Amino acid sequence: MSWFSEYKASLKLIEVEELLDLIFYRPLAFLFVKLVYKTNLTPNQITTVALIVGMVGGIFYFFNTYAAITIGALLLILYDVLDCSDGMVARLKKNGTFFGRILDGLADYFVTITVYVGIGFGFANNSENPLLYWGLLLLAGASNILHAITLDYYRNKFLDYAFNRDSTLGESLEEFERELKKFKENGGNYFERIIIWIYIKYSTVQSNASSKSQDKKLVKYNREDYLKRNKRIMHFWTYLGPTTELTLIIVASFINRLDLFMWAMIVVGNIYAAILFVVQSQINNKTIKDGI
Repeated sequence: MSWFSEYKASLKLIEVEELLDLIFYRPLAFLFVKLVYKTNLTPNQITTVALIVGMVGGIFYFFNTYAAITIGALLLILYDVLDCSDGMVARLKKNGTFFGRILDGLADYFVTITVYVGIGFGFANNSENPLLYWGLLLLAGASNILHAITLDYYRNKFLDYAFNRDSTLGESLEEFERELKKFKENGGNYFERIIIWIYIKYSTVQSNASSKSQDKKLVKYNREDYLKRNKRIMHFWTYLGPTTELTLIIVASFINRLDLFMWAMIVVGNIYAAILFVVQSQINNKTIKDGI
């Protein structure tokens, strides 16, 4: 199998991949994967290392010097490369685990929280107007949460139709709850139990949020028609993903303008999301429904 074929096999689905991942982070991650492929390094171990690297990067933002935030930004680049690598190894070796999928999903949130707190106590606290920048940071964080939940919903929904899955939000909450119950009965790893519990709570919030959106009725669409009409907009939804947000932080760090990152998330990001909501609603109204 050629390197290009292996690279394609290591991806989820082109339509749901973020552009910056495809053209920058994942190619670098694939080179790393080729180096470690024949070793005993597991996807979960890579995820754990990525999590540590990302959180250490976030800690550097507490120091609020150009040198510190530059190091932080470089560590965030390394984090994103490693974050891409774990899933690629799991798909190529077919050795992914239930816990690994959850830990990988939560890693972004742990790292993001660390970075935001670091920016708050580092940049905001030492600015001329701490109250203003703490407010902007909180609004940027709230925007990021909204964008992440929305993207996860539409990405999972697209994947459900692409892979002909029955669930409306990827693996059902019942599956997670059964796995947690199994861990409790068998005395499974306490850390893994906590991670699964956190993920169940997050998925519940995501499900409740999506139920209040334009798709609050569980509508079943014609599979071929849904995929055809949503292929392009799915690509645009991915620009609200964690890689885009992380890259904004990295670029803002390199030019020493973390305030621009906040404004970009609050103004540009939310206007962009609102436009996508309108377009998505129009697409939904035109999509053929099955059994309705």
